[in-house]
Amino acid sequence: MAPGVGKTYAMLQSARKEKDAGRDVVIGWVETHDSKETAELMQDLPLLAPRYATSDGVSVAQLDLETLLARRPQLALVDDLAHANVVDARHRKRYQDVLELLDAGIDVFTTLSVQHVASRADTVQQITGATVRDMVPDSVLDSAEIELIDISPGKLLERLSETTLRLSDYSQLAQSDFFRPGNLMALREMTLRLVAERVGQGVHDYMKTMQIQGPWKSGHRLLVAVGPNALAEQLIRWTRRLADSLNSPWIALYVEVPRPLNQEVQSRVTRNLSLARDLGAEVITTTDADVVKGLLRVAMQHNVTQVIVGEPLDVHGRKFSHSESIVRRLISESGEIDIHVVRADHGTPGKLSRQWKRLDRAPWKQYLAAIGAVLAVTLAAFLFTPLIGVHSTALIFLLTVVVLALFVQRGPSLLAAAMSAILWDYFFLPPVFAFRVSHIEDGMLLGMYFVVALVLGQLTARIRAQEEAERQREERATALYLLTRELAEGNNLDQMLQKMVRQMESVFKAQIAVLLQDPPNRLSRQAHSASAFQLSEPEHRVACWAFEHAQPAGAFTDNLPVADALYVPLTTATGTVGVMGLRFSQSFPPTMHQRTLLNTFSQQIALALDRLRLQQVSEKSKILAESERLTKTLLNSISHEIRTPIAAIQSAASNLVELNDAPLSEPQQSMVGEIQEATDRLNRLVGNVLEITRIESGHVKPRLSLCDVNDLVHVCIKETRKQLARHGVTVDLQPHLPLVPMDFVLIQQALSNLLSNAALHTRAGTSVRLTARVEQTEFVLSVADQGAGIPAEALPRIFDKFYRAPNAPAGGTGLGLSLVKGFVEAHGGSVLAQNDPKGGAIFAIRLPINQSPSNQPAL
Repeated sequence: MAPGVGKTYAMLQSARKEKDAGRDVVIGWVETHDSKETAELMQDLPLLAPRYATSDGVSVAQLDLETLLARRPQLALVDDLAHANVVDARHRKRYQDVLELLDAGIDVFTTLSVQHVASRADTVQQITGATVRDMVPDSVLDSAEIELIDISPGKLLERLSETTLRLSDYSQLAQSDFFRPGNLMALREMTLRLVAERVGQGVHDYMKTMQIQGPWKSGHRLLVAVGPNALAEQLIRWTRRLADSLNSPWIALYVEVPRPLNQEVQSRVTRNLSLARDLGAEVITTTDADVVKGLLRVAMQHNVTQVIVGEPLDVHGRKFSHSESIVRRLISESGEIDIHVVRADHGTPGKLSRQWKRLDRAPWKQYLAAIGAVLAVTLAAFLFTPLIGVHSTALIFLLTVVVLALFVQRGPSLLAAAMSAILWDYFFLPPVFAFRVSHIEDGMLLGMYFVVALVLGQLTARIRAQEEAERQREERATALYLLTRELAEGNNLDQMLQKMVRQMESVFKAQIAVLLQDPPNRLSRQAHSASAFQLSEPEHRVACWAFEHAQPAGAFTDNLPVADALYVPLTTATGTVGVMGLRFSQSFPPTMHQRTLLNTFSQQIALALDRLRLQQVSEKSKILAESERLTKTLLNSISHEIRTPIAAIQSAASNLVELNDAPLSEPQQSMVGEIQEATDRLNRLVGNVLEITRIESGHVKPRLSLCDVNDLVHVCIKETRKQLARHGVTVDLQPHLPLVPMDFVLIQQALSNLLSNAALHTRAGTSVRLTARVEQTEFVLSVADQGAGIPAEALPRIFDKFYRAPNAPAGGTGLGLSLVKGFVEAHGGSVLAQNDPKGGAIFAIRLPINQSPSNQPAL
């Protein structure tokens, strides 16, 4: 509820429990406020050194975010979530530092007082009179697990009187009578309500998850009308609090009227909508000449049950007629939708009135043009009045007002209407050169003329404003269409990016840079050649941050705002494919329309890049699939054809050995032996090719039977005795091994391949160890050698077909381990390869022992 209740102390206690439980805990930032008890709890907890930065010539200690991210503890302590960082920090607010820590997979313990919760800040200021500057959006707390640290107001005041808490850190609060008993009781109630709302949300989520039918139903949907005024911030926070209490979704709506807005107003609208988005609202913008109709139209489209609007007051406590009219119309036309009218603070809307007046203020050149046109028409009409008559001049003045309204804004049009009525009365209506009307019909004519001139000028100006708004929407739609067409017509990446950069430079009047993703999942060092500028090292780090966190960063944002350009991630459903940088020529932030168009552009560009990537992947996959098919066909055909000459060579070599007529000399016997060894090797190669083809075609279906492990091991060692002749073989069989269901032939071939592989990849004289054991529901066969081990880069691909490790001896084909994997997985088992910390490699075959033997023949 307030500083001093013991949040930091409780956080450190929880952290010590986590450390005792074996978690890696680091203190990133903790402020003790000179409390000895708090400082004692920090002992034995690793403390990260702060980072010092200069602010207004003073060295200030700050959280060292980069070092903490590099340290990567399991749990980080970051005190005072609402703290504002110095200017040159990566983020403007500490809660943004915490969000980055969470994105990096680091859990965070932090502290927060209720006055810093954004949706409660206005109420706290009203209760205590203290201005709250540092706020945390409610959306940050939505995913947090909150623990309430409670204390009675009396206990807190007693603690403060004992100077346990150093109040100099909260001098502003102390000076504003923040710590009065009444204030503390109200803040305590607000805190308890906030936690109760969170608990209620948890109960509701549990009921929904467990499909428990209860009496509580959530059928509310709120909508708050957002405008370019200070009252909008109060409305947004008030709506967030109401949405929390009702546990309902809410919408922030801005209705754009067809009227030009100056830069200040556009920036204010953008800030208000950003605040609503931070507090968890669904932000919608629409355009309508009638604010009430636009508001109710969106409310009905989104099934809104309650609409929240403001009722501002001027400095004298009187309502604005325009706002009063809007509220009255909403109540009368809303139908079944409930209307909440929130009263503004006194004094604030006085500024609002002047702001809205400034919206209608036209440039001074238009006023001069209107005055000059009316004076010129007055002079011409005065000269020709004897010819055309007095009443005809009224029509000329009226025509002048209508024509002017086609070229100038509302203010100059109204001025022209008033001047023309006055000048017509003074110079043309009898008595001339006097502001008197001698005939009643002339008076009626003057009054009707004035009304008609005002109405025509107003309507014409409104039509022009609507035309201007439609033109702006057309420009945005045309820009989006042109971009989509350019992206669709791009034949390759370079051409597509060149067209995209050219189109965006034209729309945003900014220099564009594009950085694409480089495998594996990192941002390229250099901007694409189509870019208008290259990034410096600091700017590249900002772009990398935007890429890694999928959030805008750089200029005009809260993330690394000191950068020269704005960096927008190009994100799709599958991830971030790149980053787009915009170096604006304007010194003010992008307007609301620019941001909306920029978000749309970035989504379209990301989708186009992703589509191009998928197209390239698809083409490569087709080529690889066709190549694989041709390879299988060729190998299968050649393998069968080769077996016939191999059999003939083997038979001829055997006959040479068995000749009795002319015994072979020793060199001849050696050559015959080499022929037999080469044919055996070639025969094994052909057999492996045929087996791998059978495995990939799905024709290998093991015939399970209960087999004796001792027989399996004996047969395998006997079969590979020639390869293992120069190695020592150690067999370690677990006593009383049960009969294991397996296809004896397939597992024998798999185990023999592992033994041969161990002999081939280790030097002579080393030992090969074969072990067999039962682990729970699996039978495990492992072969361990004392060789050089498997290179780390080769481990993920060691069982791939035709893959050979970098240090593999010549002569292998890379099929042996692929066959092992295929035979074992056909049994529903798995084979693993890893390096032994003591040296060498270990291959383990794991087979399930709960399978039922089958009488089906193996294919």
